[in-house]
Amino acid sequence: MRALYLAGATGTGKSGVALELARHTGAEIVNADAFQVYRGLDILSAKPSAAEQQLVPHHLFSIIPASQSFNAAAFAERARPCIAEILRRGKVPLVVGGTGLYIKALTHGLSPLPAADPGLRTALSSLPSTDLVSWLQAVDPQGAASTNLENPRYVQRALEITLQSGLPMSTVKNEWTPGFTRETGSIRGVLLQREREDLYSRINARVVSMIEEGLLDEVRDAGELSATAEKAIGIRDVRRHLAGEITLEECISAIQQATRRFAKRQLTWFNREKEFQSICLTPEDDAKSACARVMELVAEWE
Repeated sequence: MRALYLAGATGTGKSGVALELARHTGAEIVNADAFQVYRGLDILSAKPSAAEQQLVPHHLFSIIPASQSFNAAAFAERARPCIAEILRRGKVPLVVGGTGLYIKALTHGLSPLPAADPGLRTALSSLPSTDLVSWLQAVDPQGAASTNLENPRYVQRALEITLQSGLPMSTVKNEWTPGFTRETGSIRGVLLQREREDLYSRINARVVSMIEEGLLDEVRDAGELSATAEKAIGIRDVRRHLAGEITLEECISAIQQATRRFAKRQLTWFNREKEFQSICLTPEDDAKSACARVMELVAEWE
């Protein structure tokens, strides 16, 4: 018995499909989303509702305060024993999420990244953002394609890794950790995809729903956020609206655009994972029909 991985870009419908799969198979859902690990930010991270989480066992949701930093290595430390315990009880762990590095930490392990060099960081910080972006695109075009180039910290760290290791950041992150043992046999992974127009339409509609569900109040009441929690899409734009810098319509548009760009970067990441089998959902597919398609694919692996 092995874990089943269900991945995909934001807006593809992973949570709904996962719930249907778990209800039909008795699987237990294990979160692999970088922001759903936080307590609070429930609307912002599109976390399964409390009612949904009561239908089947859910693990690694709301496990740390939003004021605490978290990363893929810390996630793997918690997820591995969780998955092992589910397997020990004879159940299937259904690992669900759109954070590629979190999933890679479990399927392949993480390559050790060089520690931050204060001198190099200071030197890079003195350069214009446009120069940093151009530099990264020149030395690591693949890494640049999967990096949020509008965030100077991301670009700077990618350059730091490249310059310190002597290898493109994308190569370093794609390497397997020496000595790391994967699950026995090949990875059982499903990648949910949608045509771009369908995906973008779903993303746009979801952002509007988030506002209607109380996103503004959630961000207003979030309190101090860690450096990692601050990266959640929507935080900055909602704060700008609350400060009177942009209108609500501009806030919604900005979050929609940022989410669409993020989804594109997620697809770039997951398309490199050749052991995951893709299923392209249509606008007519709901959670039940998508679940049936996934179960058909999984049956072929048995």
